[in-house]
Amino acid sequence: MVKIGLFGAGHLGKIHLKCLQQTQGLFEITGFYEPDADTARAVSETFGLRAFDQAEDLMARCDAIDIVSPTTTHYALAMQALEHNCHLFIEKPVTRKLQEAAELLQKSREKNRIVQVGHVERFNPALLSLEQEQVNPRFIEAHRLASFNPRSTDVSVVLDLMIHDLDIVHFLVGAPLREIRAHGVPIVSHTADICNARLEFENGCVANLTASRISLKQMRKMRIFQSNAYLSIDFLEKKSQIVRLLDADSGAIGLPLDTPNGQKIIQISQPQAKPVNAIQMELESFAKSILHNAPIAVPLEDGYQALKTAEAIEEMIEQGE
Repeated sequence: MVKIGLFGAGHLGKIHLKCLQQTQGLFEITGFYEPDADTARAVSETFGLRAFDQAEDLMARCDAIDIVSPTTTHYALAMQALEHNCHLFIEKPVTRKLQEAAELLQKSREKNRIVQVGHVERFNPALLSLEQEQVNPRFIEAHRLASFNPRSTDVSVVLDLMIHDLDIVHFLVGAPLREIRAHGVPIVSHTADICNARLEFENGCVANLTASRISLKQMRKMRIFQSNAYLSIDFLEKKSQIVRLLDADSGAIGLPLDTPNGQKIIQISQPQAKPVNAIQMELESFAKSILHNAPIAVPLEDGYQALKTAEAIEEMIEQGE
């Protein structure tokens, strides 16, 4: 079992603790560190876990650390944990600044430690249901809308929400980024609360992403267009749909469509999305990487790439103001 400690017992931290306790034979929770004394006391009583007064005391007793503290604290805590030879699970975004992520990457390689970034949408059942599909995007459109939550205003909407889609787009496209265009507006906070970004990749794929944290409705959808197919992913409803355009002589059953290239068949399918606890699943994958040398589901390099694109978008927004 992996002896693990947690930093940050706020809203998401408590969810992580619950998931860690539910894993079977993978983790032994040593305790947690939470600087707010009242929160630490309440969480200790609720979960029956030791609240450490000093972060370093917890690190010294652990094989791994789960960092679920505010983004601005990730870098310092992660560097300390690596000095204690701890493996790391770090919630997204991996750090506040790209240079910090670069230094973490170098340090983790020096220490030969596993670092996984908490881009939890990689484990969303809607995306997992497409694992067996040949996804080769040519155009991607994504909308991630949420109502305002003061808990997330330590970072812009780009690092708060859009970074989920940035990670997924980089993961699906798998090609270097060529050009970025972006615009964002602060509405209720000091940083952008709504943003639109257009990404062009060297393989010709284009992604148009919109994120807002001042919406009256919740939405987390992505549409992927590729040759002879359209894929729709609803991360909120945890379901996906595939619309394929097949040759009429393929024997496929569906709706006929006359095109300049002859008659085609429209075939609509909805892959089965198995219900999973995405956070528990990502933490279990982290443990398996440590215990069984399994591939890291979301390695630090991926978190670095998503942050690099997010930071470029933020810089473009600032230049446009």
